[in-house]
Amino acid sequence: MPDHKNTPTLVKCLIWDLDNTLWRGVLLENDEVVVPDAIRDVIVELDARGVLHAVSSKNDHDLAWERLRELGLADYFVAARIGWGRKSDAVREIAGLLEFAERTVAFIDDQATERAEVEFHLPEIRCYPAERATELPGLPEFTPVSHTADSGRRRTMYQANLRRNAERAEYQGPDAEFLRSLGLRLTVARAGEEDIARAEELTVRTSQMNATGVHYSDADLRALLTDAHHEVLVASLSDRFGSHGVIGIVLVARHASSWHLKLLATSCRVMSFGIGAALLGWIADQAARAEVHLIADFRRTDRNRIMEVAYRFAGYEQQDCGCAQELAPGGNNIERLHLKPVRQEPPVTLALAAPDLTG
Repeated sequence: MPDHKNTPTLVKCLIWDLDNTLWRGVLLENDEVVVPDAIRDVIVELDARGVLHAVSSKNDHDLAWERLRELGLADYFVAARIGWGRKSDAVREIAGLLEFAERTVAFIDDQATERAEVEFHLPEIRCYPAERATELPGLPEFTPVSHTADSGRRRTMYQANLRRNAERAEYQGPDAEFLRSLGLRLTVARAGEEDIARAEELTVRTSQMNATGVHYSDADLRALLTDAHHEVLVASLSDRFGSHGVIGIVLVARHASSWHLKLLATSCRVMSFGIGAALLGWIADQAARAEVHLIADFRRTDRNRIMEVAYRFAGYEQQDCGCAQELAPGGNNIERLHLKPVRQEPPVTLALAAPDLTG
């Protein structure tokens, strides 16, 4: 498997200053500021790659947002913090709103003092001067390994997620009741050729909800598709707000007395819906029906503590069992967690459609 430890972390959101960065001129001095075609091209291209755009600008909010509408660009921005406060506070708020690690967020501004202020308070944020804007699509941190259908829809999915979260914040009843009101439908399917690009993307982009942090390349996944002893499964999610797209990947290797759960990774934006727990419950139920044990790979990273909690809560533990002798050595700091599964009740907050793996 290729070594990707030196590959730059992909930028998930680019936060733009406005005056003399996104557009030419200062809005409060000239309300006819214009956006160069080259900057428009950058916005459109990065959006197609699945990079989100946001705004942090010291400006009059209503005037600035109205100008973005007039320029036909407002819909490209999933969040905006326009006012007179510190840029670092605005950048931090946007990262928190989107639930992104700060190391996956970038900031572009024409003022060196503003970039320095952000870098001082948020050292993991990557900052770029405005004159480099047209270079960004050529940089590796803005270039995902592949473009998928979900990449092109990522903006609209995040915008729907913000509306969903706003409704959730206003909901007065129990959280489980709100989740049931969404009409969540989780669909698990065996991956096809058309799913490989998105499956690979999930192994690269997902950090918090990734059990190993191991990147599986396009070639790796295609090889597993044709291996009769492996299951490559993708999970998609939808609700009354629309489709979340493909949000999870599960890799399982079959052995005589055990199933080896080599990878479970789900998109961080669906973390609050309990998708990881639902998938672990379904896999446990399938393994119990097949009368095999489960052995899950887990490798600690600086971001995936929540996955360890999910495995432990599902009953996985470090335990010597003869079934582990069927597996090749883990290596690469991989821990092997064991579970003797029992039948599971279906989830109560979502509808689950999934294949039978016991045949």
